[in-house]
Amino acid sequence: MYQNRFFRGATTEHTMDRRTFLRASAGVTGGVALAGCAGLFSVRRGDPPLVENRPAAVYYPTHTEGMEMVGMSGMGGMNMNGSGQMGEMNNSGGMEMNNSSAMSMNSSGEMSMNDSSAMSPNDSMNGDGNNASDYAFGLMYSYPHRFWTANGSETRKVSIQQDDSVHLMAAVWEPKTRTVLPDAGLSVEITQGGEVISQEVIYPMLSQKMGFHYGANFGLEGDGTYTATLSVGEMSTRRTGSFDGMFAGPASVDIEFEYSRSDKKSIAYARTKGQREGSRDAATPMAMKMVPNSTVPPKNELPGGVVGTRSSGDGRFLATALDESPRGIDAGGPYLAVSARTPYNRMVLPAMALSGTLRRNGKSVFDGPLTPTLDPELDYHYGTVVDSIEPGDELELSVETPPQVARHEGYETAFLDISPMTFSV
Repeated sequence: MYQNRFFRGATTEHTMDRRTFLRASAGVTGGVALAGCAGLFSVRRGDPPLVENRPAAVYYPTHTEGMEMVGMSGMGGMNMNGSGQMGEMNNSGGMEMNNSSAMSMNSSGEMSMNDSSAMSPNDSMNGDGNNASDYAFGLMYSYPHRFWTANGSETRKVSIQQDDSVHLMAAVWEPKTRTVLPDAGLSVEITQGGEVISQEVIYPMLSQKMGFHYGANFGLEGDGTYTATLSVGEMSTRRTGSFDGMFAGPASVDIEFEYSRSDKKSIAYARTKGQREGSRDAATPMAMKMVPNSTVPPKNELPGGVVGTRSSGDGRFLATALDESPRGIDAGGPYLAVSARTPYNRMVLPAMALSGTLRRNGKSVFDGPLTPTLDPELDYHYGTVVDSIEPGDELELSVETPPQVARHEGYETAFLDISPMTFSV
């Protein structure tokens, strides 16, 4: 019986061993063709050299890529699934449908259905039926590419392997509020004709074009029809407001999709020209109307009274104070929340360990952790209840552990060395 040996932080050598085992156990003979495909990729596209002297900050990458949208499920009880329903995300952030009978998108980025048969009732959701409706899923792929995993304040590059066919990306969100879920613990199993091709707990990731998502490089067995089973477990992040009690159990969805090397070759790919690569800037995020972006609220939309904004490690930290703690927190009293985001496009920065000290007249009135929390109004943030907050108080915020998420190029040197910050109430 196949046993999954891939976990976060596993080496690429383990990935190669796993795929070799799968091919041997299934009797697959398509390895030569796949290796040839990878060779064509390296000759035609290559892996651009990294910018020399990269800043310890967000920087504009050496290249940008589009993606192929291959399936969605859980969107208000409707699914997009199967062949003939594939959308390509171009480099300017627009989507072009490969089959006009399935879906179309106008110039303003609004998507409409041309054929009602392209969408079906959401009967592919399974697992705990009380929790399936809490989630919506989107599945996409692009060229395989390098990325960096995070372990504490260190990163490690994961290079493209010879048998990597695609970089598979999945988004998970709550369909009513369209809030992206950063701590869903997503795993993916890919099958073809009943045979397991690959099975992984894939990485939570940050990219400049897509923001937060789940992703990894995968090997496929050439052109054909595949089924991706996306599974989530109980969310460990505290939930408040209308999210209290949600995401409390496992759920999964099967998304059938078509893969072809010719479709992959048509995905937009652009090298950065001139001196922009390596500059302290970020690529414009893709505009996906059906898949929400992982942005957190702007300053003027955060509830409560905003205490201030500070920058450290090239991250942006907004502190706000609410008169009462959100529903779902047992303790009552004022609530201190910190919203962390990227500097250019407000992409969420999850999976950190934060602590704060609130001082009044030189004496500490609170000293402790700020808990990662998901709330429909505050979005993903770090929060705590305090006895009181008064004008003139001083808040010192410390990041013990930076975001423990993998990073695409342009983010791998940022959000690692985060110095303490001080706010004045």
